[in-house]
Amino acid sequence: MAGLTTGAPAPLNVTVHGQSRVLEVEFSDGARFRIPFELMRVYSPSAQVQGHGPGQETLQTGKRMVEIHALEAVGNYAVQPYFSDGHDSGIYSWDYLYFLGSQQDKLWQEYSDKLKAANLERDTPMPGKAASSCASRT
Repeated sequence: MAGLTTGAPAPLNVTVHGQSRVLEVEFSDGARFRIPFELMRVYSPSAQVQGHGPGQETLQTGKRMVEIHALEAVGNYAVQPYFSDGHDSGIYSWDYLYFLGSQQDKLWQEYSDKLKAANLERDTPMPGKAASSCASRT
């Protein structure tokens, strides 16, 4: 099983490129994506970012320079990144990474539209939350 969907492309290689801040994922169907850490962070599948239902999402800002300090396998279906801002609760299934990679242009545009609607900039610090408010990896 490649991810959570039976028959979905399986990852062949996953490489963290720290200097360029991208996660490169090559899949069995020949697709290869370079997913920016910032995109991964602002679209984290965690409840902290997505909420527990529609309309409960938290718009993420100030993540342009976020890094991945560690990337751990979660079974045979996902990875869990440990971001430099302390965020470590998102579990990225292979399916979700494929989605992020294949839909990057659309997701960046949606993010830009949400920022504009909220009258925020991409580099605006998160309001009222210090980086240490996320559980840190020990």
